[in-house]
Amino acid sequence: MTVRKKLSKLKIDETAEFPVYSAESSNNGIVGYINNPEFICDEKNPIYINFGDHTRNFNIATKSFSVLDNVKVLLPKINNIRVLQFIISSWKKQIPNLGYSRHWKLAKESSIPLPIKDGEIDFKFMEEFIAELEAERIAELEAERIAELEAYLLAAGLKNTILTAEEEIALESFSTRRFEKFLLKDLFNEIHQGRRLKKDDQLAGNIPFVMSGVTNCGVVGYISNPVASFPKNSITVDIFGNTFYRRYNFGAGDDTGVYWNSEKNYSLETMLFFTAAIEKSLTGKFSYGNKLRSSQSKDFEILLPTKDGEPDYEYMEKFITAVQKIVIADVVKYSEEKISAYRQATNK
Repeated sequence: MTVRKKLSKLKIDETAEFPVYSAESSNNGIVGYINNPEFICDEKNPIYINFGDHTRNFNIATKSFSVLDNVKVLLPKINNIRVLQFIISSWKKQIPNLGYSRHWKLAKESSIPLPIKDGEIDFKFMEEFIAELEAERIAELEAERIAELEAYLLAAGLKNTILTAEEEIALESFSTRRFEKFLLKDLFNEIHQGRRLKKDDQLAGNIPFVMSGVTNCGVVGYISNPVASFPKNSITVDIFGNTFYRRYNFGAGDDTGVYWNSEKNYSLETMLFFTAAIEKSLTGKFSYGNKLRSSQSKDFEILLPTKDGEPDYEYMEKFITAVQKIVIADVVKYSEEKISAYRQATNK
């Protein structure tokens, strides 16, 4: 089909709706979006094929779109995506690679080998063949994800989900435990606010940078800026009271407070208990109109289980370990069932 509008990259808007295809292969050829597409996918023409003249790259479009220069737009007579995938794969193999030269003249003259049955093109075979390949690939990806999960659970010590007698007691006695109030400044000898770093000033790197919000636990990116660095085994509390435990070194913006103890090496489980207690004590108390700053929180109180008037760290550790096992039990069961099913299916 003839491309009537010569579209440049300058007219592409990342916030628009309809894709713009280039001749490139990355991101399925999509380089941006536009609000007024030239080619319309509807009931009459639900599918188009785009061909990169310089790259021999094919893309199937099922949503209205536009193209950059050097892209040929084809309207297929067949509206079965799997069949078209088979044809495209076979077609590309017949087009010689001329480097960055144009390929359409050779492509349109190419003969495409296709399966035949009773003297006719066997469309059913092509559809079933691609469907089988898709199913195999999905099974492989699922097996990879499950295997990664299994490795993580093993490395993190979460593979065993059977509660010990002490953990069962910790769970059962939670409602009858004695809780007392403790000041944050008595639990953490280091309470600091992060440092302001505007987005435009952030340099790419490998240091997690934390700001306010709950998406990705507040990590907005990875930087290399020489901003104030905070240690692992810390807790962050943003201006809205969102609370997260950090088991890695990180940087933080000025809308985030950081809490840790440089004199006491609290265990992971204890810090997770602290995190939950802080979150519970702050829920619903802060907003845009009433932002929390770490300097204001030193005299805040949280409830902790006690023994002889002191925080019962042993109990907190047992309780968190028990909760982890309960939460992860279904995940472990799921991973084991999926891995077992995959191995049976593949005779592994």
